[in-house]
Amino acid sequence: MLSGEEFGALFDTFERTAFRLETLDEYDVEEEREEIARFLAGEGMGPEWTDNPWVRSMTDKGKHVARVHVLQSPLTDYLRYELAAYPGNIKAGESIGIIDQTEQPVTGLPDHDFWLFDDTAVYRMHYTEAGAFIGGELLPPERLPEYQEYRDRALAAAVPFANYWERHHAGGGAPQP
Repeated sequence: MLSGEEFGALFDTFERTAFRLETLDEYDVEEEREEIARFLAGEGMGPEWTDNPWVRSMTDKGKHVARVHVLQSPLTDYLRYELAAYPGNIKAGESIGIIDQTEQPVTGLPDHDFWLFDDTAVYRMHYTEAGAFIGGELLPPERLPEYQEYRDRALAAAVPFANYWERHHAGGGAPQP
C-alpha cells in the first residue's frame, strides 16, 4: 500500500491518463482544514481556486485527468467546499462529472474510491471512517478490466459538472456556504 508522498509520485510518472472515482461525502485532509474554515466563513479562496496549479502541472504536459464524483443530495459542508473548487480544476484541464444518486441512482459501481492510471494500473483508495487517507493499494493486473468497466460505467452515467451545478444553483455560480 502506498501512502503520502509515495502515492503522490504516481502523478508525476503516469504518461497519458488518470481517472478517479470519488465516493465519500467527507475527506479529512489536514492541509485543507484552514481552507475549509475560510470557505465556510464566506472568505475569498485565492488564485489557486480559479486555475488549479496541481491539475495544470499534468494537463500542461498533455496528460488527461478526469474524475467522477458519486454523491447524494443534500451536500455536506465538505462537498460544497470541494465542488466550489471544481471550476478551477476544470479551467486547468480536468474533466469532472457528477453522479447524484438522489436524482439518478446508478448501480454497479464500487463503494470505494480508486485511481486508474494509463489503463495499466489501478489503485484502490483506503480511508478511515472519518475520511483520512490511509493509502492506495495497487490491485493485481487481473482486476484491471473490472475497474475499466467501473470507469466506463461512471463516465457514461455522469452529468458534466457545469450542467449539474447550473441545475442545482441559480445562475451556475460558485457554491456558497
